Amino acid sequence: MSFDPKYMERALQLAKNGLGSAAPNPAVGSVIVHDNCIIGEGYTSAYGGSHAEVNAINSVKDKRLLSEAILYVTLEPCSHHGKTPPCADLILKYKIPKVVIGILDPHDKVAGKGVKQLKNSGCTVVIGVLEKACMEHHRRFLTFHQKQRPYIILKWAQSNDGYIAPEKNKRGIKIQPYWISNKYSRQLVHKWRSQEQAVLIGMRTVIDDNPKLNVRQWFGKSPIRIVIDKELTFKGNHHILDQSQKTIIFTAVEDKSQWMNGIDYELMDFTKIRAQQICDALHKHNIMSLLIEGGAKTLQSFIDAELWDEARVVQGSANLGDGLKAPEFNGNTTQKIGVVADILTIYQND
Repeated sequence: MSFDPKYMERALQLAKNGLGSAAPNPAVGSVIVHDNCIIGEGYTSAYGGSHAEVNAINSVKDKRLLSEAILYVTLEPCSHHGKTPPCADLILKYKIPKVVIGILDPHDKVAGKGVKQLKNSGCTVVIGVLEKACMEHHRRFLTFHQKQRPYIILKWAQSNDGYIAPEKNKRGIKIQPYWISNKYSRQLVHKWRSQEQAVLIGMRTVIDDNPKLNVRQWFGKSPIRIVIDKELTFKGNHHILDQSQKTIIFTAVEDKSQWMNGIDYELMDFTKIRAQQICDALHKHNIMSLLIEGGAKTLQSFIDAELWDEARVVQGSANLGDGLKAPEFNGNTTQKIGVVADILTIYQND
């Protein structure tokens, strides 16, 4: 009986700890086993720090055991110099005799080169253990390199009767979000923000809700804020311009005297498909995953362009009667979860 799946499953558990903070590096997990006992564990540090294999090796107290150990890793070890030295070199330095890999790395700087280096040095390499689960975990990284765009998650909350916002006369005078979902669902959104590299909204959402788009109700890194604002409509009294986190604005305004210091701007042709232009620009910015939080027009534009991978829809228990209708789309339901009185449904774009 092979114990490989058990240890790869543990590596996947560890890998989740790097979601959000490791990007644009992949969130990898690694486990080192000696005589059927785990002697080392690690996951990818925050961007610029050590990779999972390095952290796992460094956690082993008795390095002499490494020459008789098996290293499990969710993604092929790198073989090139980046911000850190190649992981394959360190594995060979400690003469680890066997490496078990979940999936190969599609990055053109790796793409089988890590495996080749290990095999050429006499290391036994096994590939494809829990392959499907590893692909699911690394879906952001795989999408970025295979489709040349970020992994895109659509998110919205809608009323029981299918509206994402009420008529304006039902909103208060103060500019703030109108909550359809409960506080537990809203906390979950903060967790999602901490796991993705960037979050996107349209100009109307900024004006109507004045969101901060940071992580407050969860521990983690706040995402890069992306906003679509053709005419640079909103000004410095909006949270989105407070420079508390990196912000990129897509606009048609070429006059740089209207651009604020501390904010990044991307010019966009609003007569062409916006979603594709945004994807191209964010790929250039090395942004691997994108959470789109609204509004309806922005969400629908990505749906219509078939540029989305996952949708997370929170349905509240109240009826609005009228207002702004939720986006229309077709997707494959993968999960349905109760969040107290709310219902979270997760869809995939097949």
